[in-house]
Amino acid sequence: MLELNVTAPPAVSPPPGKEQQAAGVGILLQISMLVLSFVVGHVLRRHKFYYVPEASASLIIGLLVGGLANISDTETSIRRWFNFHEEFFFLFLLPPIIFQSGFSLAPKPFFSNFGAIATFAILGTFIASVVTGVLVYLGGLTFLMYRLPLVECLMFGALISATDPVTVLSIFQELGIDVNLYALVFGESVLNDAMAISLYRTMSSVQSHASSGQNFFLIVVRFLETFVGSMSSGVGVGFISALLFKYAGLDIDNLQNLECCLFVLFPYFSYMLAEGLGLSGIVSILFTGIVMKHYTFSNLSEKSQHFAAAFFHLISSLAETFVFIYMGFDIAMEQHSWSHLGFIFFSIIFIGVARAAHVYVCANLVNMARPTNRQIPLKHQKALWYSGLRGAMAFALALQSVHDLPEAHGKTIFTATTAIIVLTVILVGGSTGTMLEALDVVGDGQDGALETIESNNGYIAPSYQEGTSSGSKLKMKLKEFHKSTTSFTALDKNYLTPFFTSQNEEEGDSDESMRSPSRGRSQDHP
Repeated sequence: MLELNVTAPPAVSPPPGKEQQAAGVGILLQISMLVLSFVVGHVLRRHKFYYVPEASASLIIGLLVGGLANISDTETSIRRWFNFHEEFFFLFLLPPIIFQSGFSLAPKPFFSNFGAIATFAILGTFIASVVTGVLVYLGGLTFLMYRLPLVECLMFGALISATDPVTVLSIFQELGIDVNLYALVFGESVLNDAMAISLYRTMSSVQSHASSGQNFFLIVVRFLETFVGSMSSGVGVGFISALLFKYAGLDIDNLQNLECCLFVLFPYFSYMLAEGLGLSGIVSILFTGIVMKHYTFSNLSEKSQHFAAAFFHLISSLAETFVFIYMGFDIAMEQHSWSHLGFIFFSIIFIGVARAAHVYVCANLVNMARPTNRQIPLKHQKALWYSGLRGAMAFALALQSVHDLPEAHGKTIFTATTAIIVLTVILVGGSTGTMLEALDVVGDGQDGALETIESNNGYIAPSYQEGTSSGSKLKMKLKEFHKSTTSFTALDKNYLTPFFTSQNEEEGDSDESMRSPSRGRSQDHP
């Protein structure tokens, strides 16, 4: 019997010149969309048009350009150079955004609310994931929506619980919201990403290996181990950088270029170290940013301080805008499964219910442990519930689920996630200003917000001394806050600051980070 060995002809790759030309056109298109997004965002911000925030405008631009590319004959060539890759997002776009958040963070509001933030990020995310997954599973059992196995429903609940309130926080900054509410929303959004990733990966392991049910009870323990390890690595890298810049003598004129280069590399070193150890790079680089701003930054020369502050603010703005363009473009280009509209509709309802359970249960637990004058008011709880937008993290995990799950199930989850992201970013983000006015929380911040903006290199959050209470009540709140932070303040003043910095003076009790403090400049603060 004659057997023919017929092999398929190899795929013909385009000539190098054509490939380079296509890449050039792709980069040109990306730069054009970035320029357009910044110009549109500036116009919207200048006219205080909060119904279309900057993130929403970037997402819409990506959707429009992606839609035009999708209906043109350039789709196949475009997809090669403008496709949303999870690795590119996690390794290149996310680190500068998170580091800038920690670098420009007002440390006292964050750490004084750290117990509440951890409660919302850990327990709250777990509650939201489980409630969403169980409701989606029950909806499938009752034929309200497309039916998925319980583990896959819990995977969907985990990935959709990752909040990304960039749009909401930008409105908070513009309107001067209470700094405690800002710290809660910001802190939860950063830390719950690590919790959501841990939950998703655990559920994915259960789904792929049919592991025993005990993994469900070890999720929180694993997350705590990951969180503590990530925080330790981030703080350690930050302290090492402080000692290096204190003793290396890099602040002279002919070494400032080297000083700036090293300062820029340390955050990425922290992020990649944590990822290489199987920890959370997000948490690690966040705490590296906090430590480097508090200790390392004061060891830099004055010119390097100005460069570092401007550089990270610039690169963070570029990455943040590009993420929403990138996401909108890919949403328009991807193949979606719109045959299960009921899954999308009821998922939105279930997510709202799960977010309410998340916020109100955690807020009540926090209020039980807090004195009366530091409890989370109901209007802040409503603002927290409304601020649970979904963004790039949920999109990246949903895109990963297409590879982890059977094709029909993965496509259904991905389509639902993209629909939820578009609706929350555009509709919820656009109505945030109206919501804040309805809840009467606009203007809770300090009158000196402009000083805070300047001193924090773009971080716009009011200070603790809000003018909404009487003088005696304000003194009581400040006294209670001071008592809760006395031990760390004394440790920082007497040991940490003298050891890790070249400054001997205490930086004062201001809530925000210092404005570019240079060596030996003790007269700047009373």
